[in-house]
Amino acid sequence: MASPVPVPSSAPTSAASPPAPLPSLGVVIVNYCTCDLTLRCVASMLQHGIAQAEHIVVVDNDSPDGSGARLQADLPPGVVTVLSARNGGFGAGVNIGMAALGTDLVLVLNPDTYFESNRMDVIRNMFNESQKLGVAGLKLVNPDGSLQYSARRFYSLPDILVRRTPLGKLAPMRQLEHSHLLTRKWRQPSQTPFFEADWVMGTGFVVRRSAFEQIGRMDEGYFLYFEEVDLCARMWIEGWQVVAVPEVALVHDHQRSSAAGILSPAGKTHLRSMARFFAKFGVPWLSRPSRAHMAAALARWQASQHGRGPVTEPQHGG
Repeated sequence: MASPVPVPSSAPTSAASPPAPLPSLGVVIVNYCTCDLTLRCVASMLQHGIAQAEHIVVVDNDSPDGSGARLQADLPPGVVTVLSARNGGFGAGVNIGMAALGTDLVLVLNPDTYFESNRMDVIRNMFNESQKLGVAGLKLVNPDGSLQYSARRFYSLPDILVRRTPLGKLAPMRQLEHSHLLTRKWRQPSQTPFFEADWVMGTGFVVRRSAFEQIGRMDEGYFLYFEEVDLCARMWIEGWQVVAVPEVALVHDHQRSSAAGILSPAGKTHLRSMARFFAKFGVPWLSRPSRAHMAAALARWQASQHGRGPVTEPQHGG
């Protein structure tokens, strides 16, 4: 995949043409019963100049607590509020918000995030310089400044066992977890402002609109969880670059409902989403999947959805 072009030297010249304008940036936030958090998120963006008010779209997913009406009344002037007639899940909300924007790039945010500084020009320059860049994930930090590992490798079943069972506490398994979470990439200095990842967390990422439309937008078959993994997998298959950007930080004041237990409502939703992902892209039994195997599995799944034959799982290699 193409890497961003190095910044040219600043040799003075009177005949130099003005630099090309950076890609325009819009923002989508999907709200569901999180009005106060959404208001805080929007306020931080306006305070730090992340995006213009008219380029910020808040989609309320039919919140039963009256969030939609509150957002319409309390969001700053110019911010667009879209009230969905149904709660179709996170992916459906993102698709609605994207349709309300006309910007080149879109920053997708969870409501429980906020900015403390503005480094978005780093990402806008990256998209300007690399025409194959499809998704850029932000650096997520806790309110105390500690790091959340927001860029990952695709799952294998051993990865899932390490992440979701007591096996992850065993010393021999920790290296597998570190590999999945790309921990060294976050800690090692790099000559570029980014590093490549298989997928980045949907909590805060920037997507190129043309790439988003080309691959078919968010899959609304997921209600919650794995939508961003699916999006990045399709980007990966189509040759778009997926990266994480340690220079651009976003505070994520999160609650991990998916870790509440597999028998909780959130846990069951997480398992259903995982099953859908593996049905589409194949089950990586022992090692993480290759691009070719994921592409073949997705083609089989797409054919099965059109009644052209059953899905057969490929045998994944590394």
